Amino acid sequence: MLNLLVLCTGNSCRSIIGEALFNHLGKGRIKAYSAGSHPTGKVNPNALAILKRHGIPAGEFSSQSWDEFDGKGIDIAITVCDQAAGEVCPVYLNNTVRAHWGLPDPAHVTGSQAVIETAFEATYAAMEKRITQLLALPVEIMSRTELTEALNKIGADTF
Repeated sequence: MLNLLVLCTGNSCRSIIGEALFNHLGKGRIKAYSAGSHPTGKVNPNALAILKRHGIPAGEFSSQSWDEFDGKGIDIAITVCDQAAGEVCPVYLNNTVRAHWGLPDPAHVTGSQAVIETAFEATYAAMEKRITQLLALPVEIMSRTELTEALNKIGADTF
C-alpha cells in the first residue's frame, strides 16, 4: 500500500477533501494523509459538509502541520495549492514522488451559502476526477519518473 500526503497551505479544505477521497476511492491501494505548511488549526465545516453530501466518511480530520510527516515513509506528496493565487505551496520530502494539482481555495469564496457550496462542489469534482485518473494507473509498478510524469499530467488537466 502506498502512503500519500496531500499538502496545502492551511490544511482545512482542499487537502482534507483529497485525503478523504483518496482513502475512500483507493481502499487497499493507498493510505492518504493531509497536512499544511501553515495549518489553520481547524477543518472548514464546508469541506466536511461536501464529503457528507457525497456519502464519503468524514472521519476524524484535523488541520495539522506537514512537520508531523517528516520521516514517516511517504511515497507520494501532492500539493493542491493554487499558485496562480499567490499561495506558497509546501515542498519537502526529498525521496518522495511529488506532484502539483493546483486548485482555487473554496474557503476564500464569499457570497450566499449556495455560492460557497458551488465552490466546494467544484473542488470536490476536480479532486475526484484527478484521483480516479490516478487510481486507473498501475501506480504500484510504475517507476518514479513514470509516476511523477503521470501525476503532473493529471494535475495539468483543467476541471
